[in-house]
Amino acid sequence: MSRPVTVGVDGSEGSMAAVDWAADEAALRGAGLRLVYATRWAEHQLGAMKVSHEDRADSAEGVLAETERHVGSRQPDLAMTADEVEDAPVSVLLAAAAEAEVLVVGSHGLGSVRGFMIGSVGQEVVAEAQRPVVLVRPGYEKDGSGASEGNGRRKVVLGLDVNDVKDELLTFAFDFAGVHRIPLEIVHTWHESFLHHTSAAAKDQMTSALADAVRPFQERFPATEVVEVSAAGRAAEQLIEAASDARLVVVGRRRAARGAHVGSIAHAVIHHASCPVAVVPHT
Repeated sequence: MSRPVTVGVDGSEGSMAAVDWAADEAALRGAGLRLVYATRWAEHQLGAMKVSHEDRADSAEGVLAETERHVGSRQPDLAMTADEVEDAPVSVLLAAAAEAEVLVVGSHGLGSVRGFMIGSVGQEVVAEAQRPVVLVRPGYEKDGSGASEGNGRRKVVLGLDVNDVKDELLTFAFDFAGVHRIPLEIVHTWHESFLHHTSAAAKDQMTSALADAVRPFQERFPATEVVEVSAAGRAAEQLIEAASDARLVVVGRRRAARGAHVGSIAHAVIHHASCPVAVVPHT
């Protein structure tokens, strides 16, 4: 892997969880780790409240130094770089993502429903990044989804539309499962009403369509164990449920010619999945 695993750093609990995930992933893949800290110059602050460039740089330097020490104690042999960039966080992270194998960012914690609270910066980055983005929430290791306690989470989950199969999505999911040596569960759903009056043969046809979509990728990644799930129901609900014992759940986000958009399924999974979520852009 020539591209680094890159992680956004700000010293928060969510950021440190993202750093841990990124460091473990980089070490497993034999890749470099890049830490990126974005400092924002607020031109319209009141003079008495304005923070100087020097103060911002000193703060960034302190956070990056502490993060480097933390990573060094966790993955002592990992090649690592650290950059402080003076620009708006969204711009910095999008530029970093373009040069990364994957960009990793932390969430703000837990909301009323177990899962992510993703702020405006994270939402913009997920919606516009041209490389995969992984979202990691605080405490992901404590519930068994991290590297140190990952034995209880033995699969990768991928949501797949058999009528719109995307190479980027399947390749990412198969690769991740292969590197981690865990099964890949591929979930395809349909609306209950669609098959309400149809025969068992029609349901078998849906299962067969999933197998046909997966087969070329199974042939490319023969060592990866695949579990195919074809079921009636809402896709987001099925994926969130499957994520309860997953190491990672993978969803897609369509690249748009103008602007960017995170679909309703990806949006729901991002906010409510109990494990890290990878959002993979595709054509």
